[in-house]
Formats: sequence, structure tokens, C-alpha cells
Amino acid sequence: MKKFLLHIPVIVLCTTLTLVSCNSTKNLDTNLPIDIANRPADEDSQKYEQAQLDRLKASIESEAKGEECTNGSDWAFAPMGIKSCGGPQQYIAYPKKIETSILPRINEYTDKVRIFNEKYNIMSDCMVIPPPAYVKCIKGEARLITPDSK
Repeated sequence: MKKFLLHIPVIVLCTTLTLVSCNSTKNLDTNLPIDIANRPADEDSQKYEQAQLDRLKASIESEAKGEECTNGSDWAFAPMGIKSCGGPQQYIAYPKKIETSILPRINEYTDKVRIFNEKYNIMSDCMVIPPPAYVKCIKGEARLITPDSK
């Protein structure tokens, strides 16, 4: 009987250690992504910078389209972005009354695209995009009309 009583502290100790070790595995850091593809974006990566440019571009386009087009003479257009071999990526129409707020943002976007192209050696199609002749309102939307699209 005395031998049996000596084994009880050993059994209790082993059981306690087993339970404690099992509990420690439940306290995993839940902030870590499960898959490496879901890791936080690296602020110095090309993918991250492209996403930032896309957000800025979408914001500018949204601001420009925020007003209904009723008279084309109340609208203007500007080149936006820059291709790696020169020339704009596109032209954007905007209401003249927001010109003072939108033009600096368009220029900021163009500068950031130029820096991005140089940093990552981006190649483009080098196709020349002709400037539009004027802005025309079609069903409430501003449309850029080029000389060959009349």
C-alpha cells in the first residue's frame, strides 16, 4: 500500500504537466495569417505601390464623374498618367468648377506614375493617344471627342 501511495504524487505531477502543455498550444497568435499569401502588404513592393496608384486614380475619376454633364462647355480635360516612353496614359474630363482642386491631384498621380515606371522599369505600348478635341455631354456623362471620332 505504501508503494501505491508513493506513485500518486508522480501520477499527479505527470497529469499536471500534460494538461499545462496541452493548454499552451491553444494560445496561438491569432493575428498571424494562415497562408503566406495573406501576409500584410509590404509597403516597398511593386504590388502595394500599384494598388496605391489605382486607389488614387479611382478617387480622381470618381471626383470627376461626381457631377452630371449638361453642357460640354462647362467641362475641360487634362492628360493623366504617363507612359514609360512618354505621353499620357489617358485623358480625363472634369467640370471646370472643380479645376483648382482636381488638377493638382491629376498632376500628383502623373508624377507618382512616372516615379513608379522608373523605379520598376515598367514598359508600355508607346502608342500615342491623341488629345481630345472637346467634351460632349451624352446622357448626362462627359465624353471626350477626338478629331477622328466625330
